[in-house]
Amino acid sequence: METHSRHSATQEYPHPFIHEVKMTSAQRIRGVVVGSVLVPVRVAMAALCFLLMWPVARLRLAGLSQEERSRPVRGWRRWLLHPLMLALSRLAFFFLGFLWVRVKGRRAELKEAPVLVVAPHSSFMDMVSLMPTRLATVVSRSENTSLPVVGALLEFNQAVLVSRKDPESRRRAVAQVTERLTSNGYWPQMLMFPEGTTTNGSVLIKFKPGAFLAGLPVQPVLLHYPNKLDTVRWTYKGTSWMEALWHTTSQFYTNVTVEFLPVYSPSPEEKKDPGLYADNVQRLMAKALGLPATDYVMEGRVPVKKLGGLSLPLESPGRKTLKLLRANGLGAHELEAALDRMIDRCQSGAQRGSKVSSEELCSILGLTDKQAAAAIRHIYSKDEEMDVRPLYLTLAALSGRVGFPSVLHAAFTLFDAEGRGSLGALELSDLMGALLDFPQRHTDELHAQASSGGGRLTEENLLRVLTTHPTYRRVATEYMQAEEAGSQPANRKAVNNNSNAYDGSPQDHKKVD
Repeated sequence: METHSRHSATQEYPHPFIHEVKMTSAQRIRGVVVGSVLVPVRVAMAALCFLLMWPVARLRLAGLSQEERSRPVRGWRRWLLHPLMLALSRLAFFFLGFLWVRVKGRRAELKEAPVLVVAPHSSFMDMVSLMPTRLATVVSRSENTSLPVVGALLEFNQAVLVSRKDPESRRRAVAQVTERLTSNGYWPQMLMFPEGTTTNGSVLIKFKPGAFLAGLPVQPVLLHYPNKLDTVRWTYKGTSWMEALWHTTSQFYTNVTVEFLPVYSPSPEEKKDPGLYADNVQRLMAKALGLPATDYVMEGRVPVKKLGGLSLPLESPGRKTLKLLRANGLGAHELEAALDRMIDRCQSGAQRGSKVSSEELCSILGLTDKQAAAAIRHIYSKDEEMDVRPLYLTLAALSGRVGFPSVLHAAFTLFDAEGRGSLGALELSDLMGALLDFPQRHTDELHAQASSGGGRLTEENLLRVLTTHPTYRRVATEYMQAEEAGSQPANRKAVNNNSNAYDGSPQDHKKVD
């Protein structure tokens, strides 16, 4: 296990939110044999350390009023309890197999850099980086406060708490972080993971702007796990946190290096634009790691790629559905008939409009397996009913039965509810959400581009932007590209009455106006 090679993450996964521990048969056998001895002992000893931390954490704020708790801890509560908590934390990680924590570079003083930005973020075991930073304060999900011991540790840390489901909570957290970072040394140094979620370490995903909003200097911190087996990572899919814990603690030891880079001071332009500041620090850290800097991000617990203001899911619901339909015996003819039934349902004016249940979806798609229909409904909606419009639009494009201009014409007609020939901001957001299989909440930039010059957002203008703009044309040429290479749109019932069709052909699926 002991090798100091570079990052072991590879490009074998379709995106950075998937990770599996790759082990040979011999390694698995050794892991079971050694792990059956090491894991119980190590976990028990680490748990004992955490149990000892609990009264120390509670004692730190015991007897303080709510107002006093909103200020940094001072006096004996800091000089006595802080070193004790640091020692217990280091001991817990020692028992988990982190026998050494190698440190490269120099940690900046508080007034040099009030915030440390750490990447790549791999798992809960990244908290080992708190040791050489002397337990810098962190930002954590408010839901974690309900966890045994963990809640007390967050209270001890005086962490900034945020609920991802509550926009008001996010606004309060941003204000609290900004207040602390601009306190001129009143609050301790902060440590943040700007990626906001864990990855397999093959790339750096897009940095969130929280650490950069104050426009103050930051110190980039690189986290390396130079081991033969990449056991630490716990991602959106693949190895679970229990498996990561087992595989890590069943090794004789786990190497980790915390590398402090020079402090990064923002330019005047970066101070005005936190997004630019975050992107530049991301690129600097990616270069130091020898990894690509990407626009991948986790949004609503779904991995997406940012494209301008749009969010493109990395795992396309439409492609998943097409695969399911083909596995259930739907060929080109059956799919064509299903598309006709879907657009008829969208235009039927039924009480629920384009909403369908699993049973109705089964009939519309011509499936014999009700479970397959339920699986497709679950891909698009967690409710009992789903909107069939996104399914129709993406299947029409990905199946190669319809050209993109015709798909857009159908979408425009379906979302131009009042038949004005133009869309408002909310309607555009809904239309792009249906086209891309994912809610779109930041379409202001696209709206401005497609209605430039104070004009209306017409179908022609939107098609022009989505097929010619250097950023947005990737929607048509990549994301909405037919599943089968070389497939050509079929000559079907003419529906696209837009004489300026950009693909030079009038083919479409079915008349929708």
